[in-house]
Amino acid sequence: MKIAIVGTGYVGLVTGTCFAEMGIDVTCVDVDTHKIENLRNGIIPIYEPGLEALVHNNAKAGRLHFETRLADVVNHVDIIFSAVGTPPNEDGSADLKYVLEVAREVGRTMDGYKLLVTKSTVPVGTARKVKEAVAEELAKRGMSCKFDVASNPEFLKEGDAINDFSRPNRIVVGVESDLARAMMDSLYKPFTLNGHPIIFMDIPSAEMTKYAANAMLATRISFMNDIANLCEIVGADVSMVRKGIATDERIGSRFLYAGCGYGGSCFPKDVKALVNTAHENGYRLRVLEAVEAVNDDQKRIVFRKLYDHFGGDLAGKRIALWGLSFKPQTDDMREAPSLTVIDALLRAGCTVRAYDPIAMEESKRRIGDRIAYAQDLYEAVEGADAVLLLTEWKEFRLPDWERVRESMRTPVVVDGRNIYDKRQLERNGFAYMGIGIK
Repeated sequence: MKIAIVGTGYVGLVTGTCFAEMGIDVTCVDVDTHKIENLRNGIIPIYEPGLEALVHNNAKAGRLHFETRLADVVNHVDIIFSAVGTPPNEDGSADLKYVLEVAREVGRTMDGYKLLVTKSTVPVGTARKVKEAVAEELAKRGMSCKFDVASNPEFLKEGDAINDFSRPNRIVVGVESDLARAMMDSLYKPFTLNGHPIIFMDIPSAEMTKYAANAMLATRISFMNDIANLCEIVGADVSMVRKGIATDERIGSRFLYAGCGYGGSCFPKDVKALVNTAHENGYRLRVLEAVEAVNDDQKRIVFRKLYDHFGGDLAGKRIALWGLSFKPQTDDMREAPSLTVIDALLRAGCTVRAYDPIAMEESKRRIGDRIAYAQDLYEAVEGADAVLLLTEWKEFRLPDWERVRESMRTPVVVDGRNIYDKRQLERNGFAYMGIGIK
């Protein structure tokens, strides 16, 4: 079986590489000629642990190829995965122009049966639009080729995507025909040998499943942040509350950590898109509207704590940031809380110096020289009036606090991820502020 992956972003490159690792012949297609040339030379456009070596090995083995023209590939493969971007429009809806352009290109080029699978995160009803776009292009050519569409949403965690794809806890596939089902079942057979299921369903349900999954996880995060803020008011400790509720098997412990809000490429975009889908269909997802509002506010909580600690006078203060990416093990800063915090600090007249193990180049690309960058976490705190922990990278977990205190002008720690022991830091002479911590 031969397949094509259109789009070499995070989802497309991981998907194509992991399929190739299982012995499948894969061609990754992208219109960005510079990106494709880099990939041919072993230079990958994203940071994801383990991915660079897999790309190199599979390309060397002749299973992973890179091309710029989908038209040159369509009739040499059996399945075409569309993994192009679906950026949000101003109203929060998903922009489907790239998804539909892939469909049109397939329709303009195909000369026999093809299965076109949408891997991108798309709203319910997209498969119908994809099918119509292919059919329209075939009609223009006077062709009557048979084809199928399918939905195969991804459930990859940045920082652990290789493991997620290679050892999935479930694979969701929406299909309309027995042939499409058989082809997808055969393709994913190597990934289901560990006993985890491939779940076949109708296409609208598959499209909805992706949004519903991310919306549920985002809801748990915002719920816990809301509880944490109330804990501070009433004198409770959110870490104790979490332990108390997480032992309930109906609730569990995942995604119940209080902090400074979620970010990344999925949760913010998908919550907005699902809310917009509801609006378009005359319905309000009131819970998700609140989830989004809580998260937007939570991204400002670290700054507010710092502002209150210094009595509203932050002009001239030197602030160190530990962490810039929205989560560890990635350089992704899309919708990261750090961007909100940096904007607030600069508006208040602070100078900012940051350190992140991976994301500093991405930060420079996004915000340039608006802040300074340090070589390590200790250089970041030299002469600082406060240090703000925004991303819970492992190397931040057990710093030399004596060295940190001696380097700082005033020993203040605002822990945006609740990874430190308040009493320990206070014994070491720090003023400590966490999220929902007594």
